Amino acid sequence: MKIAIDAMGGDNAPEQIVKGAILALERFPELSITLTGDEAKINLYATQNSRLSIVHTDEVIKSSDEPVRAVRQKKNASMVLAAKEVKEGRADACISAGNTGALMASGLFVVGRMKGIDRPALAPTLPTLDGKGFLFLDVGANMDAKPEHILQYAIIGSIYAEEVRGIDKPRVGLLNVGTEDEKGNALSKAAFALLSEAPVHFIGNVEARDLLNGAADVVVCDGFAGNLVLKSIEGTALMMFAMLKDALTSSTASKLAAAVLKPKLKDIKNKMDYSEYGGAGLFGLSAPVIKAHGSSDATAVYNAIRQTVNMLEKKAIPIMMQKIKEYEGQNQEG
Repeated sequence: MKIAIDAMGGDNAPEQIVKGAILALERFPELSITLTGDEAKINLYATQNSRLSIVHTDEVIKSSDEPVRAVRQKKNASMVLAAKEVKEGRADACISAGNTGALMASGLFVVGRMKGIDRPALAPTLPTLDGKGFLFLDVGANMDAKPEHILQYAIIGSIYAEEVRGIDKPRVGLLNVGTEDEKGNALSKAAFALLSEAPVHFIGNVEARDLLNGAADVVVCDGFAGNLVLKSIEGTALMMFAMLKDALTSSTASKLAAAVLKPKLKDIKNKMDYSEYGGAGLFGLSAPVIKAHGSSDATAVYNAIRQTVNMLEKKAIPIMMQKIKEYEGQNQEG
């Protein structure tokens, strides 16, 4: 299998991107990687490997660029070239830690949508207290979703959870302001009705406060609500760790306590770090496109590659396509 990676995307590019790719090559002997970006800069960190190739370009999409315009005007940008590797059959999947909107545009315009999916969703796996995590979609690819889009998210999310994450009969929940069936706005109520008849294990509404307790294996919502929840979780986690750090360094006694607690605190931090689960998949495209976190280090990049390898090995996209086709066929017959 071959994966194309945008070596110039993200806060720590290209060093951490390249180092993460090298870690993956060491772990997966069947894997080949193409890095797209400035060859001279990439070679500062790359090691000689027959399974590592470089497509040179000095054009980059910046985080400040307007996504759609950047993809259309910067046709030789490292991110766009990574997507082209997939479109033209030289790679099976692509990864970038760069501009999220531009990656979404590259996925839509270059890689292409999966048949039967109107709007792809951005779907990270977030941590839970039991360590299993849950798939959350959409977290910002589409701010104005229709009920039918949320239904599609539930179907492809459920397939991913079952086939890739190995969860038997994954529980699918609809993010809402209460757990009662009649709760929510017009979008939530219409989506609830569709999900109740969908070929997924729908458990009803779930509240944001219960997400990290493992209320569901897959949680679906529109991108506006999902992005608000995601950023709130990120901000709360950062604040809590900052408060703990201040408390544990405020006196000699607390510093001694911190020394004793350090291994446990590190375990907690790792458990709550969603980059350990890989990147956020752009589900609904015709090939795996993974968005790594913008601040990814080598380990996070490796985890995004591991996730992508897993998707390819489990044939996640072909299975999603087949299940969507079957569902559409059943509806037409009905």
